[in-house]
Amino acid sequence: MPVQQDLWKIKAAPERLSTSLLDSEKQLEDMIVAAPEILSSDWMLIGRQERTSYGKIVDLLAVAPDGSLVLIELKRGQTPWEVVAQALDYASWVERLEVGDIADMYRRFTAGRDLAEDFKGRSGIDLDEDQLNQTHQIVIVAADLDDSTERIARYLNQRGVPINVLFFRVFKNGDEKLLSRAWLIDSDDAQPDVAGGGKVRTDSHHTWNGQYYVSYDGRSWEDARKYGFISGGGGQWYSQTLNLLSPGDRVWVNIPRKGYVGVGLVTDKRRRITEFEVDSEGSRRPVLDVLSDAENYRPLADDPEKAEYFVPVQWLDTKSESEAVHEVGFFGNQNTVCRPKTPKWRHTVERLEAHFPRHKEE
Repeated sequence: MPVQQDLWKIKAAPERLSTSLLDSEKQLEDMIVAAPEILSSDWMLIGRQERTSYGKIVDLLAVAPDGSLVLIELKRGQTPWEVVAQALDYASWVERLEVGDIADMYRRFTAGRDLAEDFKGRSGIDLDEDQLNQTHQIVIVAADLDDSTERIARYLNQRGVPINVLFFRVFKNGDEKLLSRAWLIDSDDAQPDVAGGGKVRTDSHHTWNGQYYVSYDGRSWEDARKYGFISGGGGQWYSQTLNLLSPGDRVWVNIPRKGYVGVGLVTDKRRRITEFEVDSEGSRRPVLDVLSDAENYRPLADDPEKAEYFVPVQWLDTKSESEAVHEVGFFGNQNTVCRPKTPKWRHTVERLEAHFPRHKEE
């Protein structure tokens, strides 16, 4: 069933708001350029009205914190199923973009600004050129969604093509117009498998070894080590991948630019910081009462999108940050949690098992 949205004024006799239309697709595009959080607070726009190598025009392009690209196609009216085919055609061009092409595109979009510098300033992390455009996702922005488009989008997504539809509707409230939005597919399900092997996926041996990678950046590792947890937050992109973890899963923790510091078993599902407790001084205490950097998390603790989220872990073997293990060729990724399917990940785990001899103790 297609996505539907309605709004009512809250009063004794609720009044349903009438719907309206935007003046043009350009108006919606201008709004997104002015406020990209309409789509996602995690994405950074890098291109607008870019011409493909075969003469077509792509509405918008963005980059996610892990370096994956987001192809955004805007449609003001009802979206026929042909739009999906058009987006897939554009995606075949996006897939071939090299780092230099993307940097040049961003300079055109921003009148000469530097992509790596702005990416670092916005996200707080360095742009990893090796991860840039290793995969991409497709987002169709539409005012109406017909049955065939919904079926096709869901079918492709279930079979590994990261495509999603952002359904928006405009409502009239007197002289004002209000914009609402809803995603067709939950963002956890539509996020591309950036660590799944990159652009080349034809090797049948690229299978997951059942062990999870964790990136632990900008947080106190000693707290995590002492109280038994991993965490992520500051935006859904950083926290939602924690949902991949279930009790019994094995995780290997890497501090970017330093090395691997621990291996452990997940003991419970993800919880928001306001709901997470740890053992301290012989009792269970809220994690906000014991963290050494708690003041960094308090301002956003009640914001479900930007709050820090925690997953409890029983550590099997750990090292201090100064003892972090790093070798040339080790796997690394900006996702808080991922299921790598690359040979590099299998090699990394095999080497780490020698450095963390208690990795099998349970």
